[in-house]
Amino acid sequence: MGGSHVHDTSNLSGKKILRVTLLNALITVAELIGGLVSGSLALLSDSVHNLSDTAAIALSYFANRVARRPRDSKRTFGYKRAEILAAFINSSVLFVISVFLIFGAWKRFRSPEEINGVLMITVASVGLAANLFSMLLLEKDSHGNLNIRSSYLHLLGDTISSVGVVLGGIVINIWGITWIDSLVTLLISLYILKASWGILSKTISIFMQSSPDLDFDGIRKDIEGIDMVRNIHHVHAWMINENLIHFEAHIDMEDMKISEAEKVYNRIGKLLKEHYGVSHITLQAEVDRCEDKELISQS
Repeated sequence: MGGSHVHDTSNLSGKKILRVTLLNALITVAELIGGLVSGSLALLSDSVHNLSDTAAIALSYFANRVARRPRDSKRTFGYKRAEILAAFINSSVLFVISVFLIFGAWKRFRSPEEINGVLMITVASVGLAANLFSMLLLEKDSHGNLNIRSSYLHLLGDTISSVGVVLGGIVINIWGITWIDSLVTLLISLYILKASWGILSKTISIFMQSSPDLDFDGIRKDIEGIDMVRNIHHVHAWMINENLIHFEAHIDMEDMKISEAEKVYNRIGKLLKEHYGVSHITLQAEVDRCEDKELISQS
């Protein structure tokens, strides 16, 4: 049995994440109160957007810390899927809330209500400024860290939605077109719905141990092109989280010493890591052992 692996070295900046989380929590409370007082459903939907992103950032940080715990006898694969579980919970809640907001926006279209445009603009502007400041805090670190990049993109979405609420408030304040509030709510909700569904479907795929996007035909061709390799079969590939791909396979080889087989292992491992982005590799060498030589076994 041969094995090879690399580690996910992602790390979150605790102080920056804490600042951004607290700042977004304050924005959420302000927009929630402002939405209730002004009667703006768009402001309420933006507060939900901020709430979801506050939770996402906090969960991302917490899950990242859990995921970095070392493997043990109960978790031989480690705790990497803590991040996927957090993403699943957050996106599921966000998806449901977005559906309710869409229904709320439809009801407002049919029965518009009076809205305080000035208050709507004021609160949304404060949220916009806070989101821009949060983005500034994370901008530098977002280039080298996937988790921080994810949080940065969440904040970018918040900023865009806040701009929409501000513009909606201006339209209401100048022309008195109150249905624009429902339109902004609908657009924000659809945006959140699309983003949350993308995350939700990906987490479900990982939990179901679906195969990652690998060129299996290319892998077969490259590995069988290595000297002393006759065939590769019984391939299994899955993801522990969004970054770590596990790969295992049976390698039918020429009869040779174990020391010689190790050299072949090393060549296969280097190939899979450098050309296909595989993180953890387990290979089983054999000589005419399996009758089923299919790449993906049905047995």
